[in-house]
Amino acid sequence: MKKRSRLALDNDFLRSAVRFTTERLRSGKIKASEEHGNWEAWRERGRQIRLHTIAHLDYYLTQFADNARANGVHVHFADNAQEAVELSLSIAKQTAARSVVKSKSMVSEELHLNRELESIGVEAIETDLGEYIIQLANEAPSHIIIPAIHKNRYQIAELLSKEAGETLPPETSILAGFVRSKLRERFLEADIGMTGCNFAIAETGSIVLFENEGNARMVTTVPKTQITLMGMERIIPSWNDLEVMATLLPRSATGQKLTVYMSGITGPRRAEDGDGPDEMHIIILDNGRSLQLGDPEFQELLNCIRCGACLNACPVYRQIGGHAYGGTYSGPIGAVLTPALKKNVAEWDDIANASSLCGACYEACPVKIPLHDMLVYLRRRKVEAGRGSKLEAIGMKGFAAVMNNSRRYRAAVRLGRVGQKLVVRSGEITIQAGPLKGWNTYRVTPAIPDQSFRQQWPNLKQELESEHQNMPQELEQRLASELKKRQRGGDES
Repeated sequence: MKKRSRLALDNDFLRSAVRFTTERLRSGKIKASEEHGNWEAWRERGRQIRLHTIAHLDYYLTQFADNARANGVHVHFADNAQEAVELSLSIAKQTAARSVVKSKSMVSEELHLNRELESIGVEAIETDLGEYIIQLANEAPSHIIIPAIHKNRYQIAELLSKEAGETLPPETSILAGFVRSKLRERFLEADIGMTGCNFAIAETGSIVLFENEGNARMVTTVPKTQITLMGMERIIPSWNDLEVMATLLPRSATGQKLTVYMSGITGPRRAEDGDGPDEMHIIILDNGRSLQLGDPEFQELLNCIRCGACLNACPVYRQIGGHAYGGTYSGPIGAVLTPALKKNVAEWDDIANASSLCGACYEACPVKIPLHDMLVYLRRRKVEAGRGSKLEAIGMKGFAAVMNNSRRYRAAVRLGRVGQKLVVRSGEITIQAGPLKGWNTYRVTPAIPDQSFRQQWPNLKQELESEHQNMPQELEQRLASELKKRQRGGDES
């Protein structure tokens, strides 16, 4: 991850674009939550709904599948990514599909499904504007909500100009207009419409999609076959619970009070319907999610509603963007979710270190997932598995030995004062070597002072006492009088 992070830090365009957009999203979320007026109570309501649902996930999944099948939906369960891909390809082959139009789906990114469809000759077309842009760029999403957050309008104009065969100006309305006209014909031609799933309603077997562009409605109404890819944790019990989620998610994601389009889909087209698919499939994916069930440290990970608020608040993500994380999911949620889904294999050991543990992700999360705690748990498990740094282990043992003994501590400080003379300049240590290299690349280390606070205290105490004795009598009387008034006021209250 260090290598990917270095590439991101050296990319001024990326850093500027990510910083600008995340700041706008974060400010919008703060404003929307303040205007709501009762945000913390609703956060707790959302958390309780998710805790209850995940604690009874088997019950609600069964209820949802039974009700969806009663509505005429073909429901499939996939234990892993390979099974989900095989199910998707099988449906494509059965329908003799030549093209698939897709609305935004992080699960399809998790499966790398576009590549798999193309391997059997089926063209996959992303219809979400951000997803379409990164598809043209042959890149993965950099953000859960805004896939092309790492690109500015000039870079986007360059990409779309190549597709258009002419130079397009870097104006948002013109660029969006080109994509709209380009995709309209693809909707009409497509054999399959593929969607993700924001929430699945157990009591009716319905799926709910949140979007701002209207492309998901085209995807779910024009093609004859619909495939919905759904993480197994996307369940909520009832439509009443959706009210809470429909309040929390858009405010947390983009600062909107409501998403522009919210579609509830209950089965394929009926005889009296004017549009909709003739055949509907829902593929419910596990792919490591069930590994978190019953784990007291990580089960709450399944509470996530994929709003992206933790990314917008994270000081690390805001500097390096999403690609530095190396997986489908980025930011604080990705730093925990990716290792969890991958069974904490050594390949993902370093991703948990991409955090300052400041807790901003927890404060931003609409369902109060303690991601900062989970990152510490991951680091601990790495050490317990014997994959920690030996040099770090030696250093921590030495630190503990020094800090556990006052004489050793004072001796170490004295030694440090002497040793630092070679590298101190104007009261700061700026050398970029050894353990100080990473820190001092972007900041400086303060020098050890000539005297500690404990050593300075006798003189400070004497100065304070002297000032008190020399205080004018009139000022002292006024302060004493003011103190008495405050004390009386406190007694009366």
